[in-house]
Amino acid sequence: MNLIITCARHLEPDTEEELRDFFEEFGDSEPKITITNMSGILVADTKLEPIETVRKIKEKFLDEPWSVRYCLRIIPIQIEVESKIENIVEEITKLSNQINENETYRISIEKRNSDMSSQELITKIANKFKNKVSLEYPDKIILVEILGNKTGISILKKSDILSIEKTKRSMSE
Repeated sequence: MNLIITCARHLEPDTEEELRDFFEEFGDSEPKITITNMSGILVADTKLEPIETVRKIKEKFLDEPWSVRYCLRIIPIQIEVESKIENIVEEITKLSNQINENETYRISIEKRNSDMSSQELITKIANKFKNKVSLEYPDKIILVEILGNKTGISILKKSDILSIEKTKRSMSE
């Protein structure tokens, strides 16, 4: 998986169709899109670069707000690992060079179908970084998306994640 997509409950098939149209338009006619057993969550595996794909969908939404009807959030994933604390920490350590020494960061964890301790995970990840933490305005977000026995990891800027609600709000301001 290199994208996690959220949508309203029971609209997963419509969301899948919407995603297929986007991927087709951007050059991937055979993405693997899976409706998970978690309500309102789809995962996609596309040959397109995930952060770039989210940026293109965001641009399309800003130009044609009606073109995004079902997707609520689209989150790019850089690495997928088995949901074990040591695996997650190890992979984040490999990505740590994406945070420059003068940049601040925040760790965001979203858990679904998991009883892993968020606090333990945050502590172990934070121990790997010397940077300052900024919960409000971080330069980078260390994102850990736990979906049962699979976990998606990314180190992103806030703008790399598409939230339709937040984008709509910023358009009306």
